[in-house]
Amino acid sequence: MKLLPALIVAAISGLSLSAVAEEKILNLYSARHYQTDEALYANFTQQTGIKINRIEGKEDELLERIKNEGANSPADVFLTVDAARLAKAHELGLFAPVASKTLESRIPAHLRTEDWFSFSTRARVIVYNKAAIKAEEIQNYDDLANPRLKGKLCTRSGSHPYNLSLMASIIAHQGEAKAEEIARGMVANFARAPKGGDTDQIKAVSAGECGVTISNTYYVARLLRSTKPEDVKTMEKVGIVWPNQGTTGTHINVSGGGVLKTAPHKDAAVKFLEYLASDQAQRYFADGNNEWPVVEGMKVANPALDSLGKFKADKLPVKNLAMYQAKAQIIFDRAGFK
Repeated sequence: MKLLPALIVAAISGLSLSAVAEEKILNLYSARHYQTDEALYANFTQQTGIKINRIEGKEDELLERIKNEGANSPADVFLTVDAARLAKAHELGLFAPVASKTLESRIPAHLRTEDWFSFSTRARVIVYNKAAIKAEEIQNYDDLANPRLKGKLCTRSGSHPYNLSLMASIIAHQGEAKAEEIARGMVANFARAPKGGDTDQIKAVSAGECGVTISNTYYVARLLRSTKPEDVKTMEKVGIVWPNQGTTGTHINVSGGGVLKTAPHKDAAVKFLEYLASDQAQRYFADGNNEWPVVEGMKVANPALDSLGKFKADKLPVKNLAMYQAKAQIIFDRAGFK
């Protein structure tokens, strides 16, 4: 009988050791496919001692995997790009609410929800051929639908989340009728059928295949930072416009993530999200992957981003981008924006 207290102490000690060991692991499911993120994760492990086990894949594949794994899923955190994709995880009931004073104080309210958070932003800008288009002709997204640009617009697919989120913001600000008018005007101005990614559009504009396009800023910054002669030549021929500076501000999208409801290492997961909002990680998003930090007042050392100058960003809550994305797809389909 005298052994009982010792056994209880041993059991409690064992539980404590188990809890400590549990926090030293983080299972991350990520749809961010950037090699530069390796240093971001390594820094977290160095600071905390928490080892990151990472599985990368496409958003839909990872979400389906988490659903199929159910309560036995090893995933602690899901990271991806685009507000609508994050909202989809929320709608599937995969995220757990997170109460963190650190996240609430560092991430602006319009860039977070109760269960997922933005950690970096990218803006959708207008890129034009300086020899073919005047900057004053394309100061707003609406201008892309102006008949004077007939045969001069090229873009990636209308079903891509980047374009859907832009259209969702237009619906939120101007209503469905105006949004469809803009979509139809853009289709009427196509130089060719939508194809390729944002980098392909920039190169097509530079080559004169079309006169104007829209692109996320990190593609622009990546080309600006390139030392390849062909990329330098490409960027010499194009100009950049921050749209809607006199009205709503330039549309931005986000990269972000949340803690999963079934996370076996919840404490480590919250620590990881808080780390992503730290000064060091925020600078890394900017300097390593040409994205803007979400934490206000952060100073970054990215000459490509600096060269683009300051701009007024749209403060539309990120959850609204997801709210209108289904309508955006319907409008694009009706307009023939494939």
